[in-house]
Amino acid sequence: MKTKSLVTNAIVAALYVAITGILAPISFGALQFRVAEIFNHLIIFNRKYLWGIVGGVFISNLFFSTMIGYDLIFGVGHSLVSLVVASGLMRKKLNLNIWVKFSLNTLVFTVFSALIAWELYLAFSVPFWFGYLTVGIGELGIMAVGAPLMVFLDKKIHFSERIESE
Repeated sequence: MKTKSLVTNAIVAALYVAITGILAPISFGALQFRVAEIFNHLIIFNRKYLWGIVGGVFISNLFFSTMIGYDLIFGVGHSLVSLVVASGLMRKKLNLNIWVKFSLNTLVFTVFSALIAWELYLAFSVPFWFGYLTVGIGELGIMAVGAPLMVFLDKKIHFSERIESE
């Protein structure tokens, strides 16, 4: 990984950790709104952001989770699987509209929230479908609200230019 990509991903991870840490009470559990999940939309601009996002999830779960072991496996797994699937669906060859990409990304993360629901079932005996509903609603809400914010920020920051092109 080149220096520019490494530094950019370190900044993304640090921002993810800071936001999750500040909002830790609402970032974990059966009813969660992990605001830092809006960073998942960076994958739309360049799939190299995967490392910063996954790193941020890993560090956040390591330092702020009350169930570290579960969150390191299921939380990081959820992010990694969702990012890989989403980036595969949005290959450059498809030339999808930006809003279609945001919608696909949001849908992928919401669907794969089943992994977090499974984690909650194993760790706390939260009924799977209840956990899936509550975590899915949180993920859907954060990412749906985050999409226009990311479009606005991209106009100011130009996410594609902040990391080496593929």
